[in-house]
Amino acid sequence: MWSSSISLQTTLAFAAILTLLPPVLAIKFIETKSLNPCQANSLFTATLFDVIFTPNNGSLAYNINGVTSISGNVIAEFVVIFYGFNVLKKVVDPCQNKDFKQLCPMSPGQIVIDSNFIFDQDIVKQIPGLVYGVPDLDGVIRIYINSTATNTSVACVEADLSNGKTVYQKAVAWTTAVIAGLALLASAVTSGLGHSNTAAHVAANALSLFGFFQAQAIIGMTSVQLPPVVQSWTQNFQWSMGIIRIGFVENIATWYQRSTGGTPSTIVSSLATTSVEVQKRSLRAAGKLMMRSLDVLNKRTNTASTSTQVAQVTIVRGIQRVGFRAGIEPTNIFLTGLAFFVAFVFIVALSVALFKGFCELAAKAGWMKGDKFQEFRNGWRIVLKGILFRIVLIGYPQMCILCLWELTERDSAAEVVLALFYFISMSFALVWAALKVIRIAKRSVAMHKNPAYILYSDPKALNKWGFLYVQFRATAYYFILPVLAYILFKAVFIAFAQNAATVQAIALLIIEAVALIAVSILRPWMDKKTNAFNISISAINFLNVIFVLVFSNVFNQPGVVTGIMGIIFFVYNAAFALVLLIMVLVSSVYAIASKNPDTRYQPMRDDRGSFIKSQSQLNTELDALGATARGDMRMPYKTRDLDEDDDSLSSGSLGKQQHDASAGPLPLSTAASNRGGPQYEPDASTPFISGESGPRHGPPSHYSDDSRGAYNGYNHNSVFNSRPNNQSPGPRYDYQPYSSRSETMQSNTSYKPQNNSAPWQRGAGYDH
Repeated sequence: MWSSSISLQTTLAFAAILTLLPPVLAIKFIETKSLNPCQANSLFTATLFDVIFTPNNGSLAYNINGVTSISGNVIAEFVVIFYGFNVLKKVVDPCQNKDFKQLCPMSPGQIVIDSNFIFDQDIVKQIPGLVYGVPDLDGVIRIYINSTATNTSVACVEADLSNGKTVYQKAVAWTTAVIAGLALLASAVTSGLGHSNTAAHVAANALSLFGFFQAQAIIGMTSVQLPPVVQSWTQNFQWSMGIIRIGFVENIATWYQRSTGGTPSTIVSSLATTSVEVQKRSLRAAGKLMMRSLDVLNKRTNTASTSTQVAQVTIVRGIQRVGFRAGIEPTNIFLTGLAFFVAFVFIVALSVALFKGFCELAAKAGWMKGDKFQEFRNGWRIVLKGILFRIVLIGYPQMCILCLWELTERDSAAEVVLALFYFISMSFALVWAALKVIRIAKRSVAMHKNPAYILYSDPKALNKWGFLYVQFRATAYYFILPVLAYILFKAVFIAFAQNAATVQAIALLIIEAVALIAVSILRPWMDKKTNAFNISISAINFLNVIFVLVFSNVFNQPGVVTGIMGIIFFVYNAAFALVLLIMVLVSSVYAIASKNPDTRYQPMRDDRGSFIKSQSQLNTELDALGATARGDMRMPYKTRDLDEDDDSLSSGSLGKQQHDASAGPLPLSTAASNRGGPQYEPDASTPFISGESGPRHGPPSHYSDDSRGAYNGYNHNSVFNSRPNNQSPGPRYDYQPYSSRSETMQSNTSYKPQNNSAPWQRGAGYDH
């Protein structure tokens, strides 16, 4: 099966699977580090419960600090449950077992037990060997303490079991983060090299992959009692939400909170003396009533002098749960996510500026060609704005959830102000940018019968606002608004419904169902492959929230159903994530390594390629003439402002644009026409460029006599005719709509092009 002819994809798949495998441990064991009450009015609680069981020698080592209000003789009943099955049941009488003599009889007060207990091998063999190897074991040991006098249960405690194996691996988190970052970097590099089609595809897939990672992380942020394997799997993607622990960042967050009037929590720092419950599975009915009354995180009290004192239970759920598992104090979660978002923005901005400086230095020193990354070097400030907008879009789910959640936590007044500022500013910026794109597209439709004309022909609009629409087809330029609404609705329910797991599950189900139906019907992305890529992600997201609804125990299913569904959830999500990673990785490597990566992708049906023309590729006079016909100039970032409202292509601003364009150099043929010199008449028998081997035809001669309708009452002739002497030379934008132009060309049978449309003809619209 494994041969030397393994393909690149198979090798990558095998490597990715290896990252999901936990390290092999030589010693089998089962351990637990928390003890939680499982019935109301339980008379025994533990502030420290550290127990480990090794099946090789049948020993059970335990260190317990607890508080009890029980008096008299008791009998303890141990029940071990794995995936909903009772696999072991044992009754122990402390008065007949020397290891528990101090519990016979029990008296109110503090109990400290640090000892070992040896099980018979017959009992050890009753535990299935599978439980020692399955990652993120879904097991629990429940202890009932029954009074011998009344024969009733006076206390019930339970502990979650673990075998030390987990699917939460740092290698998985790093692998996913690196591949996502590589894809974004590849799209930026290919765009700078002029491969716009490849850059659009790679960027669209990278954003979709990043969105899938964030969707996985959001599931882990729900307050639903997820199975352990689901918790661990979703924890691998919390980096995409800024949940990353770095020591000095936590110290700064704690200092900032304390200095602004807040009270930092100490749950993570007091684990040596405090037992914390990571909520994961639904408890029995009596236990649920108690757990619902303990929603607020409370540090346990541990005072030996008060015999009637009962310890408070520390429960972490939802966002606090993912923070706790990452080693972050609950009160530091918001500032941690905010710090990483701001740092990422700063690093990217600094990297773009440094790259600009390097390009200039390399061009002057002769290390690279002078026209390399020319468009980026000419308009790098506009490119930087577009990149920063894209980062804001990527980080919007993260900041939406954390900012809204901080409004419910109110760790300090200053943090609430920061949350409001970032949420409002980011939401306003994205909505304003989306509306800006819609206005540009509508103006393009009104003037050119095609939204792609201005959206893709104007380099300023493309580089600044393109992050909002390049991944969609030209007619779906508006779809960014539904995407923002989708993100906002999910964030609202995740942030504000942390104490209502069922509400979260139902809301997410409705949101994902609407999203799946919408993208399946509209198919708004740029081509079939990109649509299939994103629709499959939406389908998986919808399936995931169905599982989340089941995990919320709304159907009151047996525990074994929840356990099995948790394993299924992990398997199909891991497989799907692996496929996405391989696809994005291969496309990213190909985009960087290939000399002409655009050959891998078909031209867009919205004909955006006809309007995108790199200034660095104007190698001939005909290319320059086509650029003039499209309205492109040598300095597009300074002379063209098609995306600005005050520079709209109307009669009121056309004169201003023509005046601005007059500062730029014109092709020789066009310049001659404006000086009143001899006019160039295209001839089918004469090539435009003498160096070409075959004839190239100019536009049909009947264009010079074609009387076209003008916009806003402005009459004009073809761009190949002479202009009035009192008119400033400049680009003409008000051309005939494509439909009319096609009909005119079809009706003229005298014009028969011998070759395919040249690039300048596509840009000018003569290929229609």
